[in-house]
Amino acid sequence: MKTSEFAYHLPPHLIAQRPLPERDASRLLLLERESGQISHRHFRDIVEYLYPGDVLVLNDTRVMPARLYGRKPGGGQVELLLLEQADERRWRALAGGKKLAQGTQITLEHGEGLTATITAVLDGPQREVTFSQPIESYLHAHGHTPLPPYIHESLDDPERYQTVYGRREGSAAAPTAGLHFTPELLLTLRARGVLLEMVTLHVGLDTFKPVEAETVSDHVIHSEWAEISVQTAQRINEAKLAGGRLIAVGTTAMRTLETGALRSAGIGGSLRTISERDRRGETSNFCPWKPVAAFAAHTDLFIYPGYKFRAVDALITNFHLPQSSLLMLVSAFAGREKVLAAYETAVQEQYRFFSFGDAMFIY
Repeated sequence: MKTSEFAYHLPPHLIAQRPLPERDASRLLLLERESGQISHRHFRDIVEYLYPGDVLVLNDTRVMPARLYGRKPGGGQVELLLLEQADERRWRALAGGKKLAQGTQITLEHGEGLTATITAVLDGPQREVTFSQPIESYLHAHGHTPLPPYIHESLDDPERYQTVYGRREGSAAAPTAGLHFTPELLLTLRARGVLLEMVTLHVGLDTFKPVEAETVSDHVIHSEWAEISVQTAQRINEAKLAGGRLIAVGTTAMRTLETGALRSAGIGGSLRTISERDRRGETSNFCPWKPVAAFAAHTDLFIYPGYKFRAVDALITNFHLPQSSLLMLVSAFAGREKVLAAYETAVQEQYRFFSFGDAMFIY
């Protein structure tokens, strides 16, 4: 399957630059997976499509204030975007600046002598950096919230790039499908008998970038830390056995749940080739249901057409970049032709796209 098969035309003015004043006022495109039928509502209307006993699974990660600025000894400016912590003082980061070789020392702004030394040159602009002291307190005092590169306006309230239920800091980008929920909407759903469960996947920037390989299966997705607790897995499995649907809020929750299902099926280790294995001899994109196993580990599960879903029944998601791994995941779930037709409709109807944009419910 070619990456070019996941391209679509998006007028630039449809890329949302700011969140709406009310989170749940976003528009909601409903896509019925089997028929391809499309209808249009607003996000707060999601309560009409979730039923008692359904399990709404949310990713409780929070975005780190992980964009840092500093200077080299000669005065050249450097920008660091922290991606993942390796130990108390060592991080993997994206580094912006010239001649950032191993051994380069960076003095951070407002850091009162705090320095970051490049201790390894990784792929592309990625670097391993080691700070002169632990930086958690510095991050919260002087770090900046990283916004995606397609957002060109500043954000007055950084909390609008956080979900209202996020509690475990560690992401370089927000799980954007969850940005539409308000506390009141979540309480309404719970009062209607919908079960709310939290999993964790700390989002890396690689999740959002376009796939550059010509053939989809040649793309390598970087691993991200994910976790499902024993208690959460037990409650999810009990609700599913009782007849409830498992509804993932966002592609990150989807990948976490499917990783848990693969682990319960005895498939562990690297999950990059799962789509190719699934493709062989199968016609449906769904397998018989598998329980979700508890785990706490990195996942490199790359879901694209050919993958057989084992856990998730429905998906709430935003509109994704052309030729991105996220668009491929959604296409695996609902069918590429149906998804691209829905995207074409969304463009015609002037939906707002990407992180601060509108949402889809695929069921």
